[in-house]
Amino acid sequence: MIQHKRLTASLEGDFVVFLIGMRINSPLKVHKWLPVAQAMPRMIKELYRQPELGFMHAEMWFSRTIILVQYWRSMEQLLAYAKNKEAEHLPAWQAFNKSVGTDGSVGIWHETYAASPGTYESVYVNMPPFGLGRAGKLQPATGGEQSASGRLQAGENAR
Repeated sequence: MIQHKRLTASLEGDFVVFLIGMRINSPLKVHKWLPVAQAMPRMIKELYRQPELGFMHAEMWFSRTIILVQYWRSMEQLLAYAKNKEAEHLPAWQAFNKSVGTDGSVGIWHETYAASPGTYESVYVNMPPFGLGRAGKLQPATGGEQSASGRLQAGENAR
């Protein structure tokens, strides 16, 4: 539901923003990229079922390049999931390396960022709950939180 006001997101404590995606380099090689594309939704379902793993929320966009933004409670929890032999990730990663490796048909990437109060800010206007606003909580961006610098300063003061 669209919220017709100016909002900002707040999240108590430190957290991790994990960007991950794939790029279809050879569209006709469906047998190469389809298994990679199908692996991530399985992982996301698993993570939503097990919040104790530290995963909080994800947003996903589909095109030639598929992008997911994930929010995690800690770097340790994200890395533990990546290495967990009982979870969906490790078998998918091994399958990718066996089937695709470095043949160029499918590109994959990820970037990981640690965030703490005072090092991030957000604003949402005429938006449904989205991104950090779904991982954390939305609150009015009023008073000193009307500008990006004000939101950063408010976060810094929360440390």
